[in-house]
Amino acid sequence: MPDFSPIMLFAAAALVLTATPGPDMLLIASRSVSQGRFAGFLTYAGIAAGTYCHAIAAGLGLSQLFVAVPIAYEIVRWAGCLYLLYLAYKTIRSEGSAFSPSVSLKRLSSRRIFMEGLATNLLNPKMALFVLALFPQFVDPTGGAVLLHMVLLATILNGIGFIVNGTVILLGGHIRSRLSGIRRFPKLPQYLLATVFAGLACRLALGERT
Repeated sequence: MPDFSPIMLFAAAALVLTATPGPDMLLIASRSVSQGRFAGFLTYAGIAAGTYCHAIAAGLGLSQLFVAVPIAYEIVRWAGCLYLLYLAYKTIRSEGSAFSPSVSLKRLSSRRIFMEGLATNLLNPKMALFVLALFPQFVDPTGGAVLLHMVLLATILNGIGFIVNGTVILLGGHIRSRLSGIRRFPKLPQYLLATVFAGLACRLALGERT
């Protein structure tokens, strides 16, 4: 197992990273405001599952593909952009007010919300490069069980992320309850969520490879 000190250092880095507003936090917050706390937690669960997938891929050396074959990075990047734009379109086209639990939350199944969070994370090649750049710094390749260490680090990252994003979800649910009385703009939450999806697509398309 890794030494205790490196784990504490990684936990500190994970806390800083997860507490810094980013695409995942924005998506989780918008889900919580538009569709409730349960949807927010499901979205985070999908993102956390994606983090495990990236960690396993890095542990198996699969993430090196993005470094060795640039076209693979571009394929995943543009697939992610198209998927996010598709989600934006579907959100705008959905019927009913997103503030109405009897309408919108029934229309979106738990599985769909989870899978959208998972797919959004998996189709972000920058996340793969992030894991590939950060995790190996806290893994001793000579110590064996590299894959197990990668999964352990992903668990620490997800655990801290759950605390940070859980707070965001609870705040989003509070905002949702305050906005539930709005009747003039019943589709406002849907437009908000669609804007987030479109913004993430633009960010992925225009952002530089790091």
